[in-house]
Amino acid sequence: MNIDNLIKYLPAEIINTTNKEIVMFEVKNEEIIDLCDGLHNDCGLPLKLMTATDDRSTSSCFKIYYIFGVPEKNYFLVPYIRVTDEKFPSVVKRIHEASVFEKKIKTFFGLEPIGHPHSTPFILQENWPDNVYPLRKDFSWNTRVPMANRKEHFATFKGEGVYEIPVGPVHAGIIEPGYFRFSVLGEEILMFQAQLGYVHKGSEKLFEILSIDDKLKLSEKISGDSTFSHSLAFCQAVENLADIKISEQIEYLRVLFSELERLANHFGDIGAMMLDAGFNFGGANGARLREMIMQINERLTGSRFLRGVNSFGKIKLKIKQKNYLELFEELKIIKNDFEEIISVSKNSSSLLNRLKKTGILNKKRALDHGVVGVAARACGIMLDARIDNAYAAYDKLNYKIQTEKSGDVYARFQVRIKEVRIAFEMLEKCLKFLSKSKEEQDKNLELKLKPNSYAIGITEGWRGEIVYFLATDNKGRISRVDVRDPSLLNWTATSYAIIGNVIPDFPLINKSFNLSYSGNDV
Repeated sequence: MNIDNLIKYLPAEIINTTNKEIVMFEVKNEEIIDLCDGLHNDCGLPLKLMTATDDRSTSSCFKIYYIFGVPEKNYFLVPYIRVTDEKFPSVVKRIHEASVFEKKIKTFFGLEPIGHPHSTPFILQENWPDNVYPLRKDFSWNTRVPMANRKEHFATFKGEGVYEIPVGPVHAGIIEPGYFRFSVLGEEILMFQAQLGYVHKGSEKLFEILSIDDKLKLSEKISGDSTFSHSLAFCQAVENLADIKISEQIEYLRVLFSELERLANHFGDIGAMMLDAGFNFGGANGARLREMIMQINERLTGSRFLRGVNSFGKIKLKIKQKNYLELFEELKIIKNDFEEIISVSKNSSSLLNRLKKTGILNKKRALDHGVVGVAARACGIMLDARIDNAYAAYDKLNYKIQTEKSGDVYARFQVRIKEVRIAFEMLEKCLKFLSKSKEEQDKNLELKLKPNSYAIGITEGWRGEIVYFLATDNKGRISRVDVRDPSLLNWTATSYAIIGNVIPDFPLINKSFNLSYSGNDV
């Protein structure tokens, strides 16, 4: 990463303004490709999000924003372009991960990415009609559209002995719907294609019309197993728009609940991966440990999934100091229990044989697709919002990014184990601080958002980085919310980890990523 090169790409008038959270500047359409190429490939800045707004009523145009993070500097560079003819230059040939963002903009705003090699529809399925763009301001949220009957856009792998296996969209158990198509020769998978969108909820449209309190509730439901991390990202963006500063106690409480959410889900995944590999002991105990954390969540907050906990500038509950001391002792017991389970699992050669060299995602593919979270760190990519965009009290806890290099199921398994151990360390530090701090009195915060402004909220959910983009109108009302769950990027790379493996390993590989259908189908 060469941040020193930034000066070559930034307009002179903003070079000295990087103490702001967002540095936004307009770029000519014909210059945006080279600029994004320079920021991403020369300076090494990650593209967090591409999004659009419909500003035809105020500026007679659409706007497209390219949000680049500046790691460990806690600000974002946001060049943007104006679109007046419903066409914009695609940056995909320079930044591959932009593909999914450009498809989304095309599908929901009707803006055509010129130069995109394969701009197929995103999320909306074959029954969605052409020329209907729900994120335009003149599309009402409660419009019922006619059903279309378009052709499927699956690719076909031809050759003697090759056959296709369709899976879904309805699956066994309680997982959400998604349609998978395998092209197989014998048992070897030659091609894997996923079609999602069956649980598309229209969340970004709903964000336009709900009250701000209901917007917060909606953020909790983008991906239900990441309730706290999603709502925290939304809260942080709103707090930036309202210039709300949170107390040190709230910073530590936010870490506490973030890491409890991470523990519950990592325990569940570690157990489920062992179960899919035929190691029932690990599967049963992973589920048991997850349930213990879920019961802690319910005892502390009244919600197993930590709903209704976050609020703007505060946490919506009171916890007594004795509860912190009890939790400290309880977590020590769970930690010892976890270490015993991992010790037993590492002595199982059959388990390790199933995990190692299965479902390999190499580092180059991961970088090309902008993979985040556990999947990225399992490829050796040092990417974690808790450090790159430090929030809450993470900068006070001496957190270190946990990585592996092999990029296989075993690496994703190991990264989770390492992150569980680090989570216990951070939770202990949080509880020591909170048990000595005085209970804060409720403050009546005036939630007045800056008009015609933008904000970005970012957290490291247990799957990976969650990004919220907010814009306000001239009266300070939130007019646009874009959500990027980690699953949006990671789904695009999953097929590369599956190709070349055998059909019986698909459930194990899929579980090692454990991506959210709901988080993708916003």
